[in-house]
Amino acid sequence: MARLAPSPLRARWSVVLLAGVLGLTGAGSAIVAGADPVTPAAQTGPAAGVDRGYPRQTVLVEPAVDEGDAALRLGLAAYHDIARRLNAAQRASDRVSAEVLATTATGRQVVMVTLTAPESVAQARQQATMRDRIATRPAQAARDAGLARAYKTPVFLNANIHGNEFEGTDAALRLIEDYAASDDPAVAEMLERTRIHLVVSMNPDGRHDNARRNSAGFDLNRDLITATQPETVAVRDAIARIQPVLMLDLHGYVNGTLVEPTTPPHGENYEYDLFVKHAYPNALGIEQAILDLGYGAEDGVEPPQIPLRDWSEGWDDWPPIFTPQYAAYHGAVAHTIEIPLRVNNASYSSLTETELRRRAAINTDIAHAAMTASLAYVDEHRDELLADQVEIFRRGVAGEEQRPVKDGLFGVIGPDDVYLTDYPRAYVIPSGDAQRSAPAAARLVDHLVANGVQVRQLTQPAQIAGSAYPVGSYVVDLHQSRRGLANTILGAGTDISGRVDAMYDISGWSHGLLWGASVVSVPEGEPLQVVGGLVADAVAAGSLAPSDTGWVLSLEDPADVRALGRLLEAGAALERLPDGGVLVPAPARAVATQVVADLGVELASAPAGASGEELDEPTIGVAGTAEELWAFGEMGLSVEPVSTRALNDGLELDGLDTLYVSSGLVWRDLDERGRAELREFVADGGGVVGRGRAGAAVNDALDLLEVTTAAGRSDANGVVAVENAGGPVTGDATPHTFVYSPLWFTDLGDGVSADQSYATAPLVSGHWRADAQGAGGPKAAAGQAVVVRGEDEVTGARTVLFGSEPLFRAHPKGQYALVARALLWTAGDDTPTP
Repeated sequence: MARLAPSPLRARWSVVLLAGVLGLTGAGSAIVAGADPVTPAAQTGPAAGVDRGYPRQTVLVEPAVDEGDAALRLGLAAYHDIARRLNAAQRASDRVSAEVLATTATGRQVVMVTLTAPESVAQARQQATMRDRIATRPAQAARDAGLARAYKTPVFLNANIHGNEFEGTDAALRLIEDYAASDDPAVAEMLERTRIHLVVSMNPDGRHDNARRNSAGFDLNRDLITATQPETVAVRDAIARIQPVLMLDLHGYVNGTLVEPTTPPHGENYEYDLFVKHAYPNALGIEQAILDLGYGAEDGVEPPQIPLRDWSEGWDDWPPIFTPQYAAYHGAVAHTIEIPLRVNNASYSSLTETELRRRAAINTDIAHAAMTASLAYVDEHRDELLADQVEIFRRGVAGEEQRPVKDGLFGVIGPDDVYLTDYPRAYVIPSGDAQRSAPAAARLVDHLVANGVQVRQLTQPAQIAGSAYPVGSYVVDLHQSRRGLANTILGAGTDISGRVDAMYDISGWSHGLLWGASVVSVPEGEPLQVVGGLVADAVAAGSLAPSDTGWVLSLEDPADVRALGRLLEAGAALERLPDGGVLVPAPARAVATQVVADLGVELASAPAGASGEELDEPTIGVAGTAEELWAFGEMGLSVEPVSTRALNDGLELDGLDTLYVSSGLVWRDLDERGRAELREFVADGGGVVGRGRAGAAVNDALDLLEVTTAAGRSDANGVVAVENAGGPVTGDATPHTFVYSPLWFTDLGDGVSADQSYATAPLVSGHWRADAQGAGGPKAAAGQAVVVRGEDEVTGARTVLFGSEPLFRAHPKGQYALVARALLWTAGDDTPTP
């Protein structure tokens, strides 16, 4: 089931059922061709929820002074000082509004400041109405001269997403305090036609601790399209809500200062011709503003560099994981800025305090210059920026083809800068028997809606592209303003291995293929004759089949694993079936009913006589990444940390049933006591689940599975097609998974089974080439085992090895259950198999 969003149009507006595009009607309404209706005078929608004008001032909690704050050594603002300064700015000026976007895991606040001229409630509502019209009725907005005059163009400035890249925060504070007190008429005029939104420190935990990552161990600038962390969710939501025309993300350290736009490849779902039209001229303006500061070689400062102009490749804007690249899908011209002089990592401790402060002061000046130059560009080119944002959305709503960027533009654009895609007509996320996982489908729909993508739920059955879809199915019509973002999330992506030699980060991702829901692509040109309302949020309905023989819980999704934990906590006598499913006995009906209601999982009727191994809650040790630990938490699994250091310090493993190894446990770094502890653990029947090179190394050292490990290039990554053999680990698995530095296993010994293998053409999207000798490419991996398992005939110890990345950065959520199944199997009965 799903909650439907209120209709922005009154019921008196009649609609006809046509082969269509975007409709703007609500529950029970049709998707209508070419809809661009005039907005009724009275409506619900974003403006109706606006009950405050500007300023919207929040008195921030001022923490106690903390002399251990890492910023103090650099002469920069400590976390405890940020709230004090912002409170003072709010008291001094009605141009300054502060709001708390999120609270970190340690209790620190992520604060966004808005600089703008005061607005009444009515004026703020008018701004919200215009912003909504730009996104949902862009053709109308393009014709609206009043909107063009009155709309306050939003700008988004983001600082300190990497905690030990400090100075963006101090530049933001300087800008806020300057604009709060400025009597410059140009500043006053700018704030009459602009809202400037500044996230002062996106990663206050990392800033305090001199750490790149947040306190949970995540690189927040790799998390935007997945959005697992509270800091990332908050900034994602703010970008979607604000809909900025321009965005900066302040980083360090590259000397000379790096100013995007980037090298190829460029995101194929952008309207790149409209993006680079402003990104490159603004970069030139930033460059000049930095040069005008007068810093040079005598200061250790090299001239700025613009990758699009100065590099051939290696700093691309292909993946949507970075904040600026994500913001572009909301119509923003967006830049990463890398300030020049390193003050973090080894420099933080090796340089004198005097030198660190000199560098930090220069960096702050440069970050401030990038901000003010960009604001000047927005002010000067306001009309064009707004018109081009409207045009981005208009193309989406109209379903028009992208335009290739003009060859030779600015003297820097060439054929290698042209990246386009063929949009499908729509995506369908079915309900009923055609849906692999109801919880996965609901999670995917909620994620789309959170990102500002319009999703409709059928209130009448529909025939789409020759297939029948029942009531409750979801339709994502790509004739909508954020079609680029919708296609980025749901599409399979593209294999770009042949177009560039190297990539900066990942090259493939797909919520549609990796999150565990069934998603169907509808080709362009197919009619959409459907009736349904816009979804506000989805809820997996769940089901408990009528049964006197108990039920089977198929472990296909993180929600299923959480359900398993709830059933075990309630004392249900569960059994693990040979195919990896879980038998829930009939006497557990009450708790099964509650789990279905709470988690939306589906319990099928158990076959008569079904039985398997007794299933107890496993005790799991994990030597893994922070993201993997997070994924275990998402599944509701309690784990014990294990590491090389802990084993060398005397950690005992006899309380564990199974051990997951992927990172932080290195055999060559173990002392004899640590090695002996691992040997004793498996000799006593302890299970091992190994991922990647670290897992394979532990397997080899302990002589567990007889396999040979082969490796692709270390930078190879992407979405791959696989074939599943079924059984306790890969039963009910998806036909796709994710790899990074892919491995595969050959020369399988007796008793070793290949549970999952690469398909004959494995790479679906991403970048995976053979090495210089022609080895290690996808052709070499084709047909080879990527998940293997086996059981020791003497000890009963069970082992599973993964050559894939099923928990990578907590993104491929549809693969989580593979790991849970592997842990359950390896933690199972240690009686040797006859």
